Amino acid sequence: MGIAVFGAVFVDIKGYPSGQYIPNGRNVGNVIQVHGGVSRNIAEDLGNIQLNPSFISMVDSSGVGVDIIRRLNHHGVDTSYLRMVPNAIGTWLAVFDNNGDVVASISKRPDISGVLNILEEEGDKLISQCDSIALEVDIEEEILNKIFELANKYGKKVYAAVSNMSIAMERREYLKQLGCLVCNLQEAELLFSADLEQYDRDALIEVLDKMVKQARIPKMVITLGAQGCIYSSQDEVGYFPSYDVDVLDTTGAGDSFFAGVCAGLTYGKTLKEACEIGTRIASSVIITRESTCPSFMPEEFGISLND
Repeated sequence: MGIAVFGAVFVDIKGYPSGQYIPNGRNVGNVIQVHGGVSRNIAEDLGNIQLNPSFISMVDSSGVGVDIIRRLNHHGVDTSYLRMVPNAIGTWLAVFDNNGDVVASISKRPDISGVLNILEEEGDKLISQCDSIALEVDIEEEILNKIFELANKYGKKVYAAVSNMSIAMERREYLKQLGCLVCNLQEAELLFSADLEQYDRDALIEVLDKMVKQARIPKMVITLGAQGCIYSSQDEVGYFPSYDVDVLDTTGAGDSFFAGVCAGLTYGKTLKEACEIGTRIASSVIITRESTCPSFMPEEFGISLND
């Protein structure tokens, strides 16, 4: 049934300057509203690779909630495990500079505690039939506990992204059970309590590899933005470069990268090959997230769902 994706849904409100961005000043520009949320983005990206993911979350019964379900269905995501309840959609407000990077943001998290009820009622069927699990490691701990209980019961790998590293740091024991953890360099600095920006690339690869092994994290990928990513596991360590693209908006690119890594590892690729898949998908989304989302065939990445 594909990859089971757990997490929250957000509405993203984004502001872009039409001229040179002035910090602490009044900026004329464009404000748009789009569907967001780390896990929602991941589910959509997996759908765009035609991997038939399922999204397990909550939305409200407003027109926005209905539209979110419609869009996910359009992108090939199974939404039969989505439930409609009040206050189930979060909000993320962000301002961008001329490089497409976020310079200020604030978010309101939604209540997705009802996901635990879904797991209690249908978790055995869902997890036993899925190919793997993708989630935000900082979701509610009761939900996380149940997911790992079922994952261990049915021998499924759990792949994790991060939306709040402060919370994720409190869950280090879960990190040792992951199939792979993906985060950015700033999040890795928090996790390992280290100043990592002082190192050049070769030294950073060596330092991070030691830290990942000492933390007993089975596989980990640290994204470096436009500089690519570093990956480490018990038998693989290395660097994969980014692609040269015209950046309009970098948000969602990390989620798309994670989706590619998760897909690659789920369907038998090495960590390096998975990073290559993630890099290709992220490079496409950077350009097109606000217009036409890219679509791929699994065969383009050497993925066969019949294996």
